[in-house]
Amino acid sequence: MNDTPMEWSDVKVFLAIARTGTLMAAARQIGLSQPTMGRRLKALEASLSLTLFQRTSDGFVLTAEGESVLGHAERMEEQALAFQRELQGSEQRLEGSLRVSSSDWFGVYVLSPMLAGFIRQHPGVSVELLTDTRLLNLARREADLVFRIQPFDEPYILQRKLMHMDYAVFGAEGQEAPKPGDGTGTALVTLDTAYRDFPDVVWLRRMLPNARIAFASNSREVQARLCAAGIGLAVLPVALGDQTPGLRRIELGESPPGRDVWLGYHRDLRRLARLRALIDCTIDALAS
Repeated sequence: MNDTPMEWSDVKVFLAIARTGTLMAAARQIGLSQPTMGRRLKALEASLSLTLFQRTSDGFVLTAEGESVLGHAERMEEQALAFQRELQGSEQRLEGSLRVSSSDWFGVYVLSPMLAGFIRQHPGVSVELLTDTRLLNLARREADLVFRIQPFDEPYILQRKLMHMDYAVFGAEGQEAPKPGDGTGTALVTLDTAYRDFPDVVWLRRMLPNARIAFASNSREVQARLCAAGIGLAVLPVALGDQTPGLRRIELGESPPGRDVWLGYHRDLRRLARLRALIDCTIDALAS
Protein backbone atom coordinates (compact mmCIF):
# COMPACT_ATOMS: atom_id res chain seq x y z
CA MET A 1 0.00 0.00 0.00
CA ASN A 2 1.36 3.46 -0.86
CA ASP A 3 1.11 6.63 1.21
CA THR A 4 -2.05 7.93 -0.52
CA PRO A 5 -4.80 8.06 2.13
CA MET A 6 -7.79 5.80 1.53
CA GLU A 7 -11.20 7.52 1.59
CA TRP A 8 -14.29 5.81 3.03
CA SER A 9 -16.32 7.29 0.16
CA ASP A 10 -14.07 5.36 -2.27
CA VAL A 11 -14.79 2.16 -0.38
CA LYS A 12 -18.53 2.82 -0.90
CA VAL A 13 -17.83 3.13 -4.63
CA PHE A 14 -15.97 -0.21 -4.58
CA LEU A 15 -18.87 -1.95 -2.83
CA ALA A 16 -21.45 -0.52 -5.23
CA ILE A 17 -19.48 -1.73 -8.27
CA ALA A 18 -18.91 -5.15 -6.69
CA ARG A 19 -22.66 -5.52 -6.06
CA THR A 20 -23.97 -4.21 -9.38
CA GLY A 21 -21.20 -5.22 -11.80
CA THR A 22 -21.20 -2.00 -13.86
CA LEU A 23 -20.21 1.63 -13.36
CA MET A 24 -23.58 2.82 -14.65
CA ALA A 25 -25.65 0.74 -12.22
CA ALA A 26 -23.31 1.57 -9.33
CA ALA A 27 -23.53 5.28 -10.16
CA ARG A 28 -27.33 5.14 -10.03
CA GLN A 29 -27.18 3.29 -6.72
CA ILE A 30 -25.12 5.89 -4.87
CA GLY A 31 -26.03 9.02 -6.83
CA LEU A 32 -22.75 9.84 -8.59
CA SER A 33 -21.90 10.24 -12.27
CA GLN A 34 -20.32 7.36 -14.15
CA PRO A 35 -17.03 9.25 -14.82
CA THR A 36 -16.80 10.14 -11.12
CA MET A 37 -17.26 6.48 -10.22
CA GLY A 38 -14.40 5.52 -12.53
CA ARG A 39 -12.08 8.17 -11.06
CA ARG A 40 -12.91 7.17 -7.49
CA LEU A 41 -12.25 3.50 -8.24
CA LYS A 42 -8.87 4.36 -9.75
CA ALA A 43 -8.04 6.43 -6.65
CA LEU A 44 -8.88 3.50 -4.38
CA GLU A 45 -6.83 1.06 -6.44
CA ALA A 46 -3.93 3.52 -6.36
CA SER A 47 -4.17 3.93 -2.58
CA LEU A 48 -4.11 0.15 -2.13
CA SER A 49 -1.65 -0.57 -4.97
CA LEU A 50 -4.08 -3.31 -6.07
CA THR A 51 -6.18 -4.10 -9.12
CA LEU A 52 -9.62 -4.76 -7.64
CA PHE A 53 -11.63 -5.54 -10.79
CA GLN A 54 -11.15 -7.18 -14.12
CA ARG A 55 -12.83 -5.09 -16.82
CA THR A 56 -14.77 -7.41 -19.16
CA SER A 57 -17.33 -6.93 -21.91
CA ASP A 58 -20.01 -8.02 -19.44
CA GLY A 59 -18.95 -5.61 -16.69
CA PHE A 60 -16.64 -5.52 -13.70
CA VAL A 61 -15.56 -8.81 -12.11
CA LEU A 62 -13.67 -8.94 -8.83
CA THR A 63 -10.05 -10.05 -9.08
CA ALA A 64 -8.55 -12.32 -6.41
CA GLU A 65 -7.21 -9.14 -4.78
CA GLY A 66 -10.68 -7.60 -4.98
CA GLU A 67 -12.20 -10.68 -3.35
CA SER A 68 -9.73 -10.37 -0.47
CA VAL A 69 -10.65 -6.68 0.00
CA LEU A 70 -14.43 -7.25 -0.20
CA GLY A 71 -14.86 -8.72 3.28
CA HIS A 72 -12.88 -5.88 4.87
CA ALA A 73 -14.91 -3.30 2.93
CA GLU A 74 -18.19 -4.87 4.03
CA ARG A 75 -17.07 -4.79 7.67
CA MET A 76 -16.10 -1.11 7.28
CA GLU A 77 -19.55 -0.43 5.82
CA GLU A 78 -21.25 -2.30 8.65
CA GLN A 79 -19.42 -0.26 11.28
CA ALA A 80 -19.99 3.05 9.48
CA LEU A 81 -23.70 2.35 9.09
CA ALA A 82 -24.00 1.24 12.72
CA PHE A 83 -22.36 4.52 13.77
CA GLN A 84 -24.75 6.48 11.55
CA ARG A 85 -27.80 4.61 12.84
CA GLU A 86 -26.72 5.15 16.45
CA LEU A 87 -26.42 8.89 15.89
CA GLN A 88 -29.68 9.16 13.97
CA GLY A 89 -31.51 6.87 16.35
CA SER A 90 -31.15 9.45 19.10
CA GLU A 91 -32.53 12.35 17.04
CA GLN A 92 -35.70 13.71 18.58
CA ARG A 93 -36.55 16.34 15.96
CA LEU A 94 -39.48 15.68 13.65
CA GLU A 95 -37.37 16.76 10.70
CA GLY A 96 -35.34 14.98 8.05
CA SER A 97 -35.94 12.22 5.52
CA LEU A 98 -37.40 8.73 5.71
CA ARG A 99 -37.21 6.01 3.06
CA VAL A 100 -40.16 3.61 2.92
CA SER A 101 -40.38 0.44 0.81
CA SER A 102 -43.39 -1.63 -0.25
CA SER A 103 -44.87 -3.45 -3.24
CA ASP A 104 -46.29 -1.28 -6.01
CA TRP A 105 -50.02 -1.71 -5.42
CA PHE A 106 -49.68 -1.48 -1.61
CA GLY A 107 -47.76 1.76 -1.96
CA VAL A 108 -50.34 3.29 -4.29
CA TYR A 109 -53.63 2.11 -2.78
CA VAL A 110 -52.85 1.63 0.91
CA LEU A 111 -49.81 3.67 1.95
CA SER A 112 -50.22 6.80 -0.17
CA PRO A 113 -53.38 8.11 1.58
CA MET A 114 -51.81 7.46 4.99
CA LEU A 115 -48.52 9.10 3.98
CA ALA A 116 -50.34 12.18 2.70
CA GLY A 117 -51.90 12.65 6.14
CA PHE A 118 -48.55 12.07 7.87
CA ILE A 119 -46.75 14.67 5.72
CA ARG A 120 -49.49 17.24 6.32
CA GLN A 121 -49.15 16.64 10.06
CA HIS A 122 -45.32 16.69 10.02
CA PRO A 123 -44.22 19.07 7.21
CA GLY A 124 -40.59 18.93 8.35
CA VAL A 125 -40.33 15.26 7.36
CA SER A 126 -39.60 14.26 3.76
CA VAL A 127 -40.76 10.76 2.76
CA GLU A 128 -39.37 8.76 -0.15
CA LEU A 129 -41.53 5.77 -1.16
CA LEU A 130 -39.80 2.98 -3.09
CA THR A 131 -42.18 0.48 -4.70
CA ASP A 132 -39.84 -2.40 -5.32
CA THR A 133 -40.16 -6.18 -5.49
CA ARG A 134 -36.63 -6.56 -4.09
CA LEU A 135 -36.17 -7.15 -0.37
CA LEU A 136 -34.23 -4.02 0.51
CA ASN A 137 -31.47 -4.20 3.12
CA LEU A 138 -32.38 -2.34 6.31
CA ALA A 139 -28.86 -2.69 7.71
CA ARG A 140 -27.45 -0.78 4.72
CA ARG A 141 -30.14 1.92 5.04
CA GLU A 142 -31.62 1.03 1.65
CA ALA A 143 -34.88 1.68 3.49
CA ASP A 144 -35.86 2.86 6.98
CA LEU A 145 -39.27 1.18 7.08
CA VAL A 146 -40.31 -1.84 5.01
CA PHE A 147 -43.77 -3.33 4.42
CA ARG A 148 -43.96 -6.90 3.12
CA ILE A 149 -46.12 -10.04 3.20
CA GLN A 150 -43.77 -12.29 5.16
CA PRO A 151 -42.09 -11.88 8.54
CA PHE A 152 -38.50 -10.70 8.75
CA ASP A 153 -35.92 -13.23 9.92
CA GLU A 154 -32.94 -10.91 10.50
CA PRO A 155 -32.13 -10.62 14.24
CA TYR A 156 -31.56 -6.86 14.06
CA ILE A 157 -35.06 -6.10 12.69
CA LEU A 158 -37.90 -4.98 14.94
CA GLN A 159 -41.21 -5.99 13.39
CA ARG A 160 -44.92 -6.38 13.95
CA LYS A 161 -47.85 -7.74 12.01
CA LEU A 162 -49.64 -4.65 10.78
CA MET A 163 -52.80 -5.95 9.15
CA HIS A 164 -54.52 -8.80 7.34
CA MET A 165 -55.18 -8.10 3.67
CA ASP A 166 -58.29 -9.77 2.22
CA TYR A 167 -58.26 -10.98 -1.39
CA ALA A 168 -61.18 -11.61 -3.76
CA VAL A 169 -61.85 -12.72 -7.33
CA PHE A 170 -62.53 -9.82 -9.68
CA GLY A 171 -63.83 -9.57 -13.21
CA ALA A 172 -64.82 -6.83 -15.62
CA GLU A 173 -68.30 -5.38 -15.18
CA GLY A 174 -70.85 -7.67 -16.83
CA GLN A 175 -68.59 -10.73 -16.76
CA GLU A 176 -70.34 -13.97 -15.78
CA ALA A 177 -69.11 -16.06 -12.84
CA PRO A 178 -67.65 -19.43 -13.92
CA LYS A 179 -68.63 -22.74 -12.36
CA PRO A 180 -66.38 -23.51 -9.37
CA GLY A 181 -64.37 -26.69 -9.81
CA ASP A 182 -64.32 -26.36 -13.60
CA GLY A 183 -63.53 -23.06 -15.34
CA THR A 184 -63.78 -24.38 -18.90
CA GLY A 185 -63.85 -21.40 -21.28
CA THR A 186 -62.66 -18.98 -18.60
CA ALA A 187 -59.57 -16.81 -19.06
CA LEU A 188 -57.39 -15.84 -16.11
CA VAL A 189 -55.10 -12.93 -15.31
CA THR A 190 -52.59 -14.08 -12.72
CA LEU A 191 -49.06 -13.84 -11.33
CA ASP A 192 -46.18 -15.01 -13.50
CA THR A 193 -44.54 -18.40 -13.08
CA ALA A 194 -42.02 -17.15 -10.51
CA TYR A 195 -44.96 -16.81 -8.11
CA ARG A 196 -46.84 -19.99 -9.03
CA ASP A 197 -46.71 -21.22 -5.41
CA PHE A 198 -48.30 -18.11 -3.89
CA PRO A 199 -51.41 -19.13 -1.90
CA ASP A 200 -53.90 -17.25 -4.08
CA VAL A 201 -52.39 -18.70 -7.29
CA VAL A 202 -52.65 -22.25 -5.92
CA TRP A 203 -56.21 -21.54 -4.78
CA LEU A 204 -57.22 -20.25 -8.22
CA ARG A 205 -55.85 -23.37 -9.94
CA ARG A 206 -57.85 -25.52 -7.52
CA MET A 207 -61.08 -23.55 -7.98
CA LEU A 208 -60.85 -23.28 -11.80
CA PRO A 209 -58.60 -26.17 -12.95
CA ASN A 210 -59.73 -26.03 -16.57
CA ALA A 211 -59.37 -22.28 -17.04
CA ARG A 212 -56.60 -20.96 -19.29
CA ILE A 213 -54.08 -18.27 -18.36
CA ALA A 214 -54.50 -15.35 -20.74
CA PHE A 215 -52.06 -12.95 -19.08
CA ALA A 216 -49.45 -13.10 -16.31
CA SER A 217 -47.47 -10.38 -14.55
CA ASN A 218 -45.58 -9.85 -11.30
CA SER A 219 -47.45 -6.54 -10.87
CA ARG A 220 -50.81 -6.68 -9.11
CA GLU A 221 -51.72 -3.27 -10.50
CA VAL A 222 -51.06 -4.42 -14.06
CA GLN A 223 -53.22 -7.48 -13.41
CA ALA A 224 -56.04 -5.23 -12.22
CA ARG A 225 -55.82 -3.10 -15.37
CA LEU A 226 -55.93 -6.12 -17.68
CA CYS A 227 -58.78 -7.62 -15.69
CA ALA A 228 -60.77 -4.39 -16.01
CA ALA A 229 -60.12 -4.49 -19.76
CA GLY A 230 -61.96 -7.82 -19.90
CA ILE A 231 -58.94 -10.06 -20.51
CA GLY A 232 -59.86 -12.45 -17.69
CA LEU A 233 -60.64 -13.03 -14.04
CA ALA A 234 -58.02 -12.13 -11.43
CA VAL A 235 -57.46 -12.69 -7.73
CA LEU A 236 -56.56 -9.30 -6.31
CA PRO A 237 -56.17 -7.64 -2.93
CA VAL A 238 -59.54 -6.13 -2.04
CA ALA A 239 -57.90 -2.74 -1.41
CA LEU A 240 -56.73 -2.73 -5.04
CA GLY A 241 -59.68 -4.38 -6.78
CA ASP A 242 -62.34 -2.27 -5.08
CA GLN A 243 -60.55 0.94 -6.12
CA THR A 244 -59.98 -0.04 -9.76
CA PRO A 245 -62.68 1.33 -12.10
CA GLY A 246 -64.49 -1.26 -14.18
CA LEU A 247 -64.03 -4.19 -11.77
CA ARG A 248 -66.58 -6.11 -9.74
CA ARG A 249 -66.20 -8.99 -7.31
CA ILE A 250 -66.95 -12.51 -8.59
CA GLU A 251 -68.24 -15.11 -6.10
CA LEU A 252 -66.96 -18.67 -6.43
CA GLY A 253 -68.40 -20.04 -3.20
CA GLU A 254 -65.32 -19.42 -1.05
CA SER A 255 -62.84 -16.59 -0.66
CA PRO A 256 -59.21 -16.85 -1.73
CA PRO A 257 -56.61 -16.82 1.06
CA GLY A 258 -55.53 -13.39 2.22
CA ARG A 259 -52.09 -12.31 3.35
CA ASP A 260 -50.68 -10.71 6.49
CA VAL A 261 -48.69 -7.50 6.06
CA TRP A 262 -45.64 -6.95 8.27
CA LEU A 263 -43.68 -3.78 8.94
CA GLY A 264 -40.03 -3.84 9.96
CA TYR A 265 -37.24 -1.41 10.79
CA HIS A 266 -33.70 -1.59 12.18
CA ARG A 267 -33.52 -1.76 15.96
CA ASP A 268 -30.85 0.99 15.99
CA LEU A 269 -33.50 3.44 14.70
CA ARG A 270 -36.13 2.63 17.33
CA ARG A 271 -35.57 6.01 19.05
CA LEU A 272 -35.58 8.06 15.85
CA ALA A 273 -38.45 10.46 16.47
CA ARG A 274 -39.61 10.89 12.87
CA LEU A 275 -39.62 7.13 12.29
CA ARG A 276 -41.52 6.52 15.51
CA ALA A 277 -44.06 9.14 14.45
CA LEU A 278 -44.53 7.45 11.07
CA ILE A 279 -44.89 4.00 12.64
CA ASP A 280 -47.49 5.31 15.11
CA CYS A 281 -49.39 7.01 12.27
CA THR A 282 -49.30 3.79 10.21
CA ILE A 283 -50.58 1.67 13.09
CA ASP A 284 -53.36 4.14 13.89
CA ALA A 285 -54.50 4.22 10.27
CA LEU A 286 -54.03 0.61 9.13
CA ALA A 287 -53.56 -1.84 12.01
CA SER A 288 -56.13 -4.61 12.26
